[in-house]
Amino acid sequence: MTGMMTRAKALLAMVLGAVMLTSAVAAVAQEVPPEQMALARKYVDLTDSAGVYEIALVEIGMGTLSELTTQNPELAEEVDLAIGKVLETYQGRKGELLDQFARIYATRFTLEELQQIVAFYETPTGQKLAAANTEVNSDLQAVLQVFTNNTRSEFFAKVRAELRAQGFEV
Repeated sequence: MTGMMTRAKALLAMVLGAVMLTSAVAAVAQEVPPEQMALARKYVDLTDSAGVYEIALVEIGMGTLSELTTQNPELAEEVDLAIGKVLETYQGRKGELLDQFARIYATRFTLEELQQIVAFYETPTGQKLAAANTEVNSDLQAVLQVFTNNTRSEFFAKVRAELRAQGFEV
């Protein structure tokens, strides 16, 4: 059962990844007026309180450190220094990622909608929402994890009961 669930999750992740990649490629290919792109980028800048780019680089660096030191524990210090050096090469590239994010928003929302979105995020309430998003998302994930864990056992038990009611012993 666990293997089947793992395969199902992997398949779901692949499908979702393909859909997201297809959407991103379509968004990048679409022409967007400069004013719309500028508003979309302003929205991205207003809502990037978590530092998405920096977090992604830290996670990539930590994963690389873990993988390389597992394979070569005697090189831990050298790997750490090399990661630091490589991270420096990414310092000025945050804008590239945020521009790609902005292009996605610019293709999904009209100029008028982006004006309204930016206007909201420039208000004190919008700024509070942007600042709280990281913590709120973390809290939402925790609640979803508890729900998933609790529901998984209950769901499994109900499926077993249904199969038993049909005369199958599982």
